[in-house]
Amino acid sequence: MKIDFIKSRFMYYGFAFVLVLISVGAYFALPLNLGIDMTGGVQAEYDYSDGQINMDTLESLVNEAKKNAVYSNTEVVNNINIYKISGEDKFVVEAGFSKISGISDKDFEGLKTKFKDDINGRFAGLSSVKVVMSRYINVGESFGDYIKKTAYITLALVILSISLYISYAFRGSIEGFSSFSFASVTAVSLFHDVIIAFGLYIIASYFFPEYKIDTFFITAMLTVLGYSINDTIVVMDRIRSNLRLPENKKKDFGTIINNSVNETMTRSLYTSFTVFIVLVAMFFFGPETIKGFILALIFGTVVGTYSSIAIAAPLLYDISGKKN
Repeated sequence: MKIDFIKSRFMYYGFAFVLVLISVGAYFALPLNLGIDMTGGVQAEYDYSDGQINMDTLESLVNEAKKNAVYSNTEVVNNINIYKISGEDKFVVEAGFSKISGISDKDFEGLKTKFKDDINGRFAGLSSVKVVMSRYINVGESFGDYIKKTAYITLALVILSISLYISYAFRGSIEGFSSFSFASVTAVSLFHDVIIAFGLYIIASYFFPEYKIDTFFITAMLTVLGYSINDTIVVMDRIRSNLRLPENKKKDFGTIINNSVNETMTRSLYTSFTVFIVLVAMFFFGPETIKGFILALIFGTVVGTYSSIAIAAPLLYDISGKKN
């Protein structure tokens, strides 16, 4: 049974619009759960031996050290994340730091060192297991600011570049049909994918603080753009091919779009479902360190599939001026 995407397009637009509103609302209403590479902070990796590690005990010790990291009676550690490395006798402590107004760079770095020494001393006092720090990273606040500023610019430039390439690739493919129509549809659908995936991840990270907005998340968004445009191009190319067929010269443009989407929908759904199953398996059985990255890809895959099928093609119908 064929689905009439053109007839029902405003229902699809409405659903997408609601999701965009929710996503934008989440961005402004909920606190962003930023990783240390966004805010600045410290990351320490530890090896343990001669016993089993108790994560609740570690969390309690680190929280005690957090209370001691103060400046003018204000705590500077804004979040703590502790996780084991799958398959190894290692665990990682991440602590984000907020720079208090009036504190000098020297005093701020001193608080980071004090926090590191504090948790090292507490871990050394464990009688049930031997803990040794194997790696330490100090992420500066300026680096975090740089990442935050460039992340939005990078995503926007990627979307613009992809759209311009689509305009170039589809140029002159159909007589009297501007390639900018394809480019505009591509840009809107990609912005749709990023905004909704971003919003859903913000909501998830609010309820599950272990999912941070960090450089892994930005990488996931760029990956989503690449995956989504692949699906969208398949649909657009089938529309272009069907428009060139002699038997379609007198057909309504909406009919051609419907036929094109229905012809490619099975392929898109099967491909996306295969990717979705792999991502879900990685999310539940993969290492803890990439769960946030995988969750962002899951959101992006679902949203990208929806936009390629239900948004991009009907939008081409509305903005192309080729309704007859």
